Amino acid sequence: MPNKIKKIGVLTSGGDSPGMNAAIRSVVRTCAYHDIECVGIYRGYEGLMEGDFKAMDARSVKGIINKGGTILKSARSKEFRTKEGRQQAYNKLIEANVGGLVIIGGDGSFTGGLIFNQEFDFPVMGIPGTIDNDIFGTSHTLGFDTALNTVVDAIDKIRDTASSHNRLFFIEVMGRDVGHIALNTGIAGGAEEILIPEEDLGLDRLVESLNKSRKSGKTSSIVIVAEGDKIGKNIFELKDYVDENMEGYDVRVSVLGHMQRGGAPSCFDRVLASRMGVKAVESLLESKTNYMVGLLNNKIELTPLDNAIKGKTKINLELLRVSDIMST
Repeated sequence: MPNKIKKIGVLTSGGDSPGMNAAIRSVVRTCAYHDIECVGIYRGYEGLMEGDFKAMDARSVKGIINKGGTILKSARSKEFRTKEGRQQAYNKLIEANVGGLVIIGGDGSFTGGLIFNQEFDFPVMGIPGTIDNDIFGTSHTLGFDTALNTVVDAIDKIRDTASSHNRLFFIEVMGRDVGHIALNTGIAGGAEEILIPEEDLGLDRLVESLNKSRKSGKTSSIVIVAEGDKIGKNIFELKDYVDENMEGYDVRVSVLGHMQRGGAPSCFDRVLASRMGVKAVESLLESKTNYMVGLLNNKIELTPLDNAIKGKTKINLELLRVSDIMST
């Protein structure tokens, strides 16, 4: 394996997601396996510009594979968006003799890494860490599986109350631009309706569907709403509309919010993070750059960062059909 790089830096950027610590651990230990130095860069690109680096070895990452969040912290940086900010970051990397960078984050983080590479020809490799699963070039992003389990657990608990009081619950889940969390958890949680940005159900059809469910004998209902759904301005407007156009339901709203990002990563996310970390480091050592590591057909593959940023994920049409059948 060609080995021109002697030291690799790793940072986490953007919103945190379960599995980021497992990925950091994998990067650090893969470096140790190949006798490469590794530095953790704190607070994302902000810490990169300030030179907030800490040497890490295999023992530095003990006991973190099961922890949510990120031990390296995360921060958004306006200054890194400027040429001057990126020049400062480059200078810090050169001063520390860092020869390659692993970026764990989403499309915004990857965009910063891509521009940085284009300006300074500095080797970068991306690992997709976001619960929304909205990155092209991978079937699963780090944290997506854990977030699904967190949401399903919440739905199960809310359903107990919905059934006990004959209530209709609107449950908002994360997904500003995509409905992957809503669609999967809606099916797993037995939701009567699932509202996602990709499919405009319409208010009238929503009420019609809920009336149909009640006529079939259902005394309570769960509706999963992705935060980016376009039917109403927000989930509370949906509640008001149903209140005005349906009788017999006590309508409630539950916004799950940032609890979806937290918690110990699932087994799937821990294994995925471990595989991605190994691939990211070994790809840099093979002189590859400007790629994102992803899971495709259960294999760890590389996708050009530009494609990962510009590409669009697609909703699973089969799941939409399954959802329609299951809500009968």
